[in-house]
Amino acid sequence: MTKVALFGAGGKMGMRLGANLKNSRFTVAPVEVSEAGRQRLADELGWQASDAETALIGAEIVVLAVPDTAIGKVAHGIVDKLKPGTLVVILDAAAPYAGHLPKRPDITYFVTHPCHPPIFNDETEMKAKLDRFGGIAAKQAIVCCLMQGPESDFARGEEVAKTIWAPVMRSHRLTVEQLALLEPGLAETVVASLLDVMREAMEEVVRRGVPEEAARDFLLGHMNILGAVIFKEQPGVFSDACNKAIQFGKPVLMRDDWKRVFEPDEIAASIQRIT
Repeated sequence: MTKVALFGAGGKMGMRLGANLKNSRFTVAPVEVSEAGRQRLADELGWQASDAETALIGAEIVVLAVPDTAIGKVAHGIVDKLKPGTLVVILDAAAPYAGHLPKRPDITYFVTHPCHPPIFNDETEMKAKLDRFGGIAAKQAIVCCLMQGPESDFARGEEVAKTIWAPVMRSHRLTVEQLALLEPGLAETVVASLLDVMREAMEEVVRRGVPEEAARDFLLGHMNILGAVIFKEQPGVFSDACNKAIQFGKPVLMRDDWKRVFEPDEIAASIQRIT
């Protein structure tokens, strides 16, 4: 069996990944520094945490399930202990994009991230319907980036990615730069911001007298049908009134140069804030 050293194993992300790795062909050496995390590993997965040096003995794969702000420190702390050909898996583009990974040309850096289960899906089981993050029961797509290493290592990294994010319906191959456009660019800077504005808008109409339950039902229902039409999940056209509201609303809500958030300097600045 292939040995995986899982750093941050007792954290929120590490526990998710560990549950899937536990039922795979991989053998796992979990590394966790916090006492609470070590207890979670023991209670929920039946694992005893290892120290980093012990976990890395014979490990062919290292997964860094640690916060973006810690990836550089952790990677620099273990890089001299990795044998040539080790596959190092990072779960977000931020630290790799920012140049926080140590230089070591004889190891492979592989970056992967979940797309999360889509709003429009065919899930019928309640467990899958409620698995909004993914990695438990709901199918999701993932993205994978071979940042550094031989081409043959893409398949090795993708197998790890499909295991930790399972069940996976599609895997997309990207560059680290393309993943940075998706996150933080698309998913966080744009989508999360606009969703937060929607919540504020709902609160505003409640402040102006609409019952909260009615406002919530109206908003979430319209997000469903409007989203289905806009993203071509089903045929449909908007009314003239809706189209006119969009023509008026976008310039009121959005700056003319809002797409600048995808420019390389803006992506770099966003990642600098994150890391």
